[in-house]
Amino acid sequence: MEAQFFRFLKIVGVGFKARVESEGRLLFLKLGYSHEVELTVPHAVRVFCFKPNIVCCTGIDKQMVHEFVAVVRSCKPPEVYKGKGIMYVDEVKKKKQGKKSK
Repeated sequence: MEAQFFRFLKIVGVGFKARVESEGRLLFLKLGYSHEVELTVPHAVRVFCFKPNIVCCTGIDKQMVHEFVAVVRSCKPPEVYKGKGIMYVDEVKKKKQGKKSK
């Protein structure tokens, strides 16, 4: 399978990690919940983890790759106050200012 479409995800947060098992067919995410999130990867998509916090999704079908990336991202969307969550590598999130103390 020659991958033509790539999408890179960056996982930001203390203790947040990703790992891939069974030749890119299962994706496990540690996102601060009491359990790991387990996602089954579709057949048209392959997943690689270069580092524990960088995930690469590749495939020959653009729609399938982007749909799977959206599912992964919806597990922990980027938060605007601390900047934690799963975001695209090229995405820039502007942080909001917190509550002012007197």
